[in-house]
Amino acid sequence: MKRYFQFEELGTNYKREFIAGLTTFLSMAYILFVNPATLSLSSVKGLPAGMGMDPGAVFVATALAAAVGSLIMGIFARYPIALAPGMGINAFFAYTVILTMGIPWQTAIAGTLVSGLVFIVLTATGLREKIINAIPVELKHAVAAGIGLFIAFIGFQGAGIIVNNDATLVGLGDFTKGSTLLAIFGVVLTVILMTRKINGAVFYGMVITAAVGVATGLIDAPKQVIGAVPSLAPTFGVALAHIGDIFTAKMILVVLTFFFIDFFDTAGTLVAVANQAGLMKDNRLPRAGKAMFADAAATTIGAVFGTSTTTAYIESSAGVAAGGRSGFTAVVTACFFLLALLFSPLLSVVTAAVTAPALIIVGILMVSSLGEIDWKKFEVAVPAFFTLITMPLSYSIATGIAIGFIFYPITMAVKGRGREVHPIMYAMAVIFALYFIFVRE
Repeated sequence: MKRYFQFEELGTNYKREFIAGLTTFLSMAYILFVNPATLSLSSVKGLPAGMGMDPGAVFVATALAAAVGSLIMGIFARYPIALAPGMGINAFFAYTVILTMGIPWQTAIAGTLVSGLVFIVLTATGLREKIINAIPVELKHAVAAGIGLFIAFIGFQGAGIIVNNDATLVGLGDFTKGSTLLAIFGVVLTVILMTRKINGAVFYGMVITAAVGVATGLIDAPKQVIGAVPSLAPTFGVALAHIGDIFTAKMILVVLTFFFIDFFDTAGTLVAVANQAGLMKDNRLPRAGKAMFADAAATTIGAVFGTSTTTAYIESSAGVAAGGRSGFTAVVTACFFLLALLFSPLLSVVTAAVTAPALIIVGILMVSSLGEIDWKKFEVAVPAFFTLITMPLSYSIATGIAIGFIFYPITMAVKGRGREVHPIMYAMAVIFALYFIFVRE
């Protein structure tokens, strides 16, 4: 095993890899509770029964998708990178596809499965990297930042910090309300932990916030900590049964959005973490095809289990900082996700006030991409701005991507830089424009 994972060549050992795997798990364990809360739409009041997904089943699907994805990445691609259902894309799945577009979650999960299968095909043919390269780097950063704003907005709403206002659309909530105060406490605490660079800060922030909520009576105490694994039946295999429902104009846009977001997340994370670990060679990522396949396979398998797109996690950098260098780090992380299946009773204490701080902090981290955009170039600033501002204002990640991709070829062409725009971008601009004209309600 040491030889397979190249311990000697990478200067590592079992102890260091185990600590790194545990560190990575603690840094991303929040997804076990945030993902079920997001996909079940638990923070949205007055929804019809069955509109959101079953939280218990999503909890199991999240853990299994993370475990399987991390195992494939660790054993097949041999990178110290863990995978799990992605933040941002789960918000798009729940709040845009299901809530705003009115698409049943059964159809949406089928779209996730199809996007995973497309990922596998494109990865096998080498086209995946070509498509990534066709999208300008400025728009990639704008999409990431826009998703960050959208996630943070959802967090502020869930916390009751931002509420509906008939005069101004939105306004500040009631800061004397117990659940809102609890969420504010969680935000302040998590910010302090993050500022102090505590590994697993988001997860610890959720744990402490939930504990304070229970202690103050704002959250009902769980009846037990360890319990039976919830049934996966409400979500398992649903994607396979509903593949025939995805052949509509709306769902094509949804699948494309799943496709683009996972593209950006995975490519950026792989390069960033591999570079941090010193695994890049001549500015190239060894075994890039295998790493991309691991991500695509995880998305496909996760969809069958019943969760939104699974992707590589930037939190893996915490494990690398703790000494992780080989795929064994990801294997250890996978084992902890399997162990976490026993702690499903704790889902009852993960209220909107507990998840809101995690959403807000993740939003802050994603918005940092704005620093990579050259705002002095107006032809770049316009599509980037429309992309990031439209997502929270329209409550739709897909709308933000579409508008940004329409404006980019226009401003570049008018500036005289039309030849710098890849033909794929022109094609997507036309497709998105036609969608707004003929399809979107």
